[in-house]
Amino acid sequence: MSTAPALPGFVRTIAPWMVACEARLAEVVAGYAPAVSAPAADTLSAGGKRVRPMLVFCASARRGEDRDALVAAAAAVELVHMATLVHDDLIDGATTRRGRPTVARAQGAEVAVRVGDFLFARAFAELTRSRSPQAVQALADAALDLSRGEMDQQAAAHDLALTEAAYLDRCRRKTAALFSVACRLGALVSGAGPEAAGRLAAFGQHVGLAFQIFDDILDIAGEPAATGKRRGTDLLGGTVTLPVILALREEPGLALGIRAAGTDGAAVEDLCDRLAVHRGVALARDRALEYVRLAREAVLDGPLDGADAEALLEIADGVVDRYS
Repeated sequence: MSTAPALPGFVRTIAPWMVACEARLAEVVAGYAPAVSAPAADTLSAGGKRVRPMLVFCASARRGEDRDALVAAAAAVELVHMATLVHDDLIDGATTRRGRPTVARAQGAEVAVRVGDFLFARAFAELTRSRSPQAVQALADAALDLSRGEMDQQAAAHDLALTEAAYLDRCRRKTAALFSVACRLGALVSGAGPEAAGRLAAFGQHVGLAFQIFDDILDIAGEPAATGKRRGTDLLGGTVTLPVILALREEPGLALGIRAAGTDGAAVEDLCDRLAVHRGVALARDRALEYVRLAREAVLDGPLDGADAEALLEIADGVVDRYS
């Protein structure tokens, strides 16, 4: 007898939309030069949770007449996300992604740059099908935020004096911006008013921040079998995250161990064990839960102009379930 957890109701409801999005993703990267098209198709076929397309659909009224534009918006957001992963893997020196060799590992740095650029270009070409200049501008703004967030992360590498405020600014750009614009695109394509569109974009930003904080906690405290990567990847790469910032605030003497772990892979596991039970991780979890609360508040406290409030609340709760 299967012990797989039942899918949330909203996942079954949007399943036809997600199938259409998956087909569109395959379509938009096909038929180009094999040097970029093949690695792009392989990257997409590796799968993923497709949270951002889900947000597009759930933040919309899902009217039949908007179908093509909504599928285009959902595909565009996912293509931008995949482009950033290809580029990030190159920058971070990552060798695997979702159990497969990264483009940079398999094909080399130059191909990874070209494939990421190709995915960005196809994203914006696809979004023009929405016939909404506002939607294209919104995604362009989010792409700029993503770029700035990556630059912020590189500039702050190994900076144990990084503040919580600076960390959150980075997360708003690098992660939350794409969650937020996914919700905004769903609202725009469905013709939602400014208040509802702003409320939905705020929901996306709060969920994105919670998602990133929980992800950073999992890098320290998660089981590799569940997360798909070794613990302490951020520590090894010099990426300073909220659990570390708050642990250092509580115990400044941890700095010596953190610096040592950054140059000694063997020390990372012991440091992760120590940090996993540290009050700093508990405080980081509290911050993430506060963003989940704010996300729920954004959905519950005003008009959404046809967006699926119940589904959005399930997505917010699912961010917590992912950590738990």
